[in-house]
Amino acid sequence: MPTDVIMPQMGESIFEGTLTKWLKKPGDKVQRDEPLFEISTDKVDAEIPAPASGVLKEIKVAEGATVQVNTVVGVIDAEGAAAATPAPSKPEAPKAAAPTPPAPSPRAPQPAAAVARKGDGARPQSVPTPEPARPREAVARQAESVIEFPSTEEGQRVRSSPLVRRIARDHNVDLAQVPATGLGGRITKEDILRFVEQHPAGAPPAVAVGGRPGPAAAAQPVPAMPGAALVPVPGDLVPMSTMRKKIAEHMVASKRTSAHVHSIFEIDMTRVVKLRERERADWEKRNGAKLTFMPFFARAVLASIREWPIVNASVEGESIRYHRNVNLGIAVSLDWGLIVPVVKHAEEKNFLGLQRAITELAERARSKKLSPEDVQGGTFTITNPGPYGPLFGTPIINQPQVAILGIGGIFKTPVVKTDPEGNDYFAVAHILHVSLGYDHRVVDGAVADQFLSVVKKKLVHWDEDIG
Repeated sequence: MPTDVIMPQMGESIFEGTLTKWLKKPGDKVQRDEPLFEISTDKVDAEIPAPASGVLKEIKVAEGATVQVNTVVGVIDAEGAAAATPAPSKPEAPKAAAPTPPAPSPRAPQPAAAVARKGDGARPQSVPTPEPARPREAVARQAESVIEFPSTEEGQRVRSSPLVRRIARDHNVDLAQVPATGLGGRITKEDILRFVEQHPAGAPPAVAVGGRPGPAAAAQPVPAMPGAALVPVPGDLVPMSTMRKKIAEHMVASKRTSAHVHSIFEIDMTRVVKLRERERADWEKRNGAKLTFMPFFARAVLASIREWPIVNASVEGESIRYHRNVNLGIAVSLDWGLIVPVVKHAEEKNFLGLQRAITELAERARSKKLSPEDVQGGTFTITNPGPYGPLFGTPIINQPQVAILGIGGIFKTPVVKTDPEGNDYFAVAHILHVSLGYDHRVVDGAVADQFLSVVKKKLVHWDEDIG
């Protein structure tokens, strides 16, 4: 029997995804769990494995298209199966994601397709047809997690995702006027884009170039492929990828939310550098893992959090949540953006366990194999652009956390030291600058500096067995 390939739900708050790339073409053989296509969502970019072995019989959703979760995007047939009948034409919207709301919508006339589904206009059944291969509790969970806002029309509530609301803001669209085809009357991305295309007056005018009006198609965003801007061509206008848009949103929201302050410390890393140089070859051979500086930084942070747990907190309304565990976010630079996978319960891991966890998450991030759970739940973040050579940076806090540690480069620097007799002398040391970005609503300057003092002491006088 043919097997449907569906757009997976990558987390409870994910309602749709952009199919960015097919890794196979119709007629190609595929093995179960072999990467089949790539998607991009609000949370993460990922490769999706094939659900069965066989031959990719049909591609139903083209690259660059955004569809709701559980949409059939392709079909895998058993190898050697007889030629199948032609597949039905590709639907404009996901098949089972358009049950009609219980009451008629006063917002605007519904599209012709929706009227045709209603038939003679009789009130639809209150129980929609269940979606294939979708548990009832998953449907309920998705419906409950949609953020609702009251509209201006008779108190009716508009159901939409953050992505839809952003597009509406960008094009000056009142969501109450947009016909909804999604589950439970939710406005989907296709709904808002269709409305923008049909009502260009609601969108801002295209930017004129050289006195000529911009193309009308500029009102509808063009799906961006991850890494599209890696080789920019001067003069080109390249749309942001989903990840780039989310980074922009999160950074601006963080600056608007937290009272950012930064403290910068200078740390003598000579002891750690020499230890790593001396032990590196044997350590990597013994443990089968690469020895980087990150577990040194992570262990120093964990030691300091034990003394200053307020740095491992988050703001919830007018309250402060002190987290029981340290879920350590480690920023990973990708060719197409930046992502922060999280080492859960980092305080329970030893030096070797941290190195392995950090390496594994970084590798999965670069190969697009992270799950939404891998990038959620962080309580403190470390970002390390040091290998690129900066002296230090002033990183933006990763919400809803209250602190982030930025690691600069390690440089050989002449310093003044004092011998046991009190005589000063010059020496060459490996100097590092670290910066702590913290939310002054929660963390005071004295606490931030004392936190960094513990980090510094741990690294300068490193005495921990690295395994």
